[in-house]
Amino acid sequence: MSHVLVTGGAGFIGSAFARNFVGWHPNSRVTVVDKLTYAGNLSNLAPIWENPRFRFVQADICDFDSIAPLVAHADAVVNFAAESHVDRSLSDPDVFVRTNVLGTNTLLRAARAAEVARFVHISTDEVYGHVATGAAAEDAPLKPRNPYSASKAGAELLAFSYFTNFGLPVMVTRGSNTIGPYQYPEKATPLFVTNAIDNLPMPIYGRGTAIRDYLYVDDHAAAIDLVLHHGTPGEAYNVGSEDALNTVDLAQHILTRLGKPEALMTFVTDRPGHDLRYAIDSTKLRALGWRRAFDLPATMDATVGWYSRNEAWWRPIKSGAFREYYKQQYGKDLASSGTTTAPAGRA
Repeated sequence: MSHVLVTGGAGFIGSAFARNFVGWHPNSRVTVVDKLTYAGNLSNLAPIWENPRFRFVQADICDFDSIAPLVAHADAVVNFAAESHVDRSLSDPDVFVRTNVLGTNTLLRAARAAEVARFVHISTDEVYGHVATGAAAEDAPLKPRNPYSASKAGAELLAFSYFTNFGLPVMVTRGSNTIGPYQYPEKATPLFVTNAIDNLPMPIYGRGTAIRDYLYVDDHAAAIDLVLHHGTPGEAYNVGSEDALNTVDLAQHILTRLGKPEALMTFVTDRPGHDLRYAIDSTKLRALGWRRAFDLPATMDATVGWYSRNEAWWRPIKSGAFREYYKQQYGKDLASSGTTTAPAGRA
């Protein structure tokens, strides 16, 4: 692929893919498109900003007139663009449907018109819903249970419909909980790490029994790159670490690495409709040759270490609009427990 268009590339996983792609493919170019909503951050692209094979364009994937010319100049599209936080989808489902479903359809229309060689749509293991036992393979039924995962499932179905009806070479990846550098601190792992650094409570839903796989972001990016180049059109690929932790386990891993007390763990009202277990089978992806480079200890070490060393990245975020979101999301529970209700930034 000589020129890849990466949508949502100023976000967490998209920026990791873009940063790595430039290094992995020295003869290829990458154009990143991002609307720059609250979670899009140009600092995430700083390591490649001056690279002559990199370009950034601010645009909305729902705007066909802006997106179509960019797609027309690319060999492939990798679509990371999405609203991605379950809690926000419960308070404002409309924006999730607009970006995740209508935006994906706009990209698919443009890709079809341009006859792109490959289209990789980035989805999530949450489309399977709660998995009580075992692990979901790619042919398991999709049973999303919140507006976020429902919008992602809808986008997948649209993408596959373009393969079936129009021959667009679409592939879908379904990743497990991904952690690492540059993740917006509304998500549990960076929130826990940055709060613990400041000796603030780590708000844990319910009793902390929800189980997730935790995957390092560079391993996730490598899987997507593999599917881009070697995946079979019309197929989905699970991307999972198969290292299962509940939320208390996750918090303890973080506290141990930071040398902080377990008293920082603070239990708050559970999320409505909380899926208690996700588990996916990545056998199909491994058959393509994927192997992760970071096991669980290495994943936790790299993640906690990065936030510890890069306060200049996350402190401005937690000092801005994030503070109001945090107060609305956790303030009542944390106030009733007698703990601090909002993270404070430092200059």
